[in-house]
Amino acid sequence: MNAEPLNASAPATARIIDGKAVAAEVTDSIAAMVAARGVKPGLAVVLVGDDAASQVYVGAKGRKAAELGFHSVQHTLPAETSERDLLALVAALNADPAIHGILVQLPLPAHIDTTKVLETIDPAKDVDGFHPINVGRLAIGERERALVSCTPAGSLLLIKRALDRPLAGLDALVIGRSNIVGKPMAQLLLQESCTVTIAHSRSRDLPAIARRADILVAAVGRPEMVRGDWVKEGAIVIDVGMNRIAAPERGEGKTRLVGDVAYGEAAARAGAITPVPGGVGPMTIAMLMANTLTAACRVAGLPDPQF
Repeated sequence: MNAEPLNASAPATARIIDGKAVAAEVTDSIAAMVAARGVKPGLAVVLVGDDAASQVYVGAKGRKAAELGFHSVQHTLPAETSERDLLALVAALNADPAIHGILVQLPLPAHIDTTKVLETIDPAKDVDGFHPINVGRLAIGERERALVSCTPAGSLLLIKRALDRPLAGLDALVIGRSNIVGKPMAQLLLQESCTVTIAHSRSRDLPAIARRADILVAAVGRPEMVRGDWVKEGAIVIDVGMNRIAAPERGEGKTRLVGDVAYGEAAARAGAITPVPGGVGPMTIAMLMANTLTAACRVAGLPDPQF
């Protein structure tokens, strides 16, 4: 039987959804499965150029893979690397039986065709979930054959942890229609039997649409766009946004991170909400590790891990 809508008389102070804690639970489970199943997942991360933020992300992914007992490989290439050479590296990784997951860190230099690179990755090793075959399998409801984009997959897990009932029958709103977050997030919620709306910059009367949502996922990339009075009482709010804004109160030239949701306002109405930072962000790396383990288990003929 479908779940009833969330209770409009829910407490006025939201529960904080601790992404760090849930991510730690996921990675602890991965480490235990690696030991129990006798598999050694292999993750190759490719970085082209010297973008500082990309270096931080790549380093964090490599360290986490090593901590979990993976075979972890990093290829750091100069910014002037040709598209041909990058495609040759991806082809070599496709053919390497010790590598189960390939991640090419984005953005790539302007002279390289990002779509061509991503489509060259073997779909079975596409742990970012960006290949059209994985996107298509998710879209037609064959999630069990896909590798799903990490941020939406992590967001769904946070939603499930925040609710004590099935998602079926709930109204869900995804604000944002990107291929990386918005569209796959909507597909995942649809497969949980939610009634799903995708909104975007051209949606009319977005606040009214948002007020109907039992589950609100903000992934639009606009600092604090979702105000508190947009949020239905008792709703689950997942803030995927990560925006750096000026913080003169901290001193000249200082900045701070905020999400796409006005956190303080929304927390006064939501039933549960993710903070920024510390919400969705940690889940992205955790689900990357989960996808790599899944890919390794499929090669070994083992059941997909469940989280």
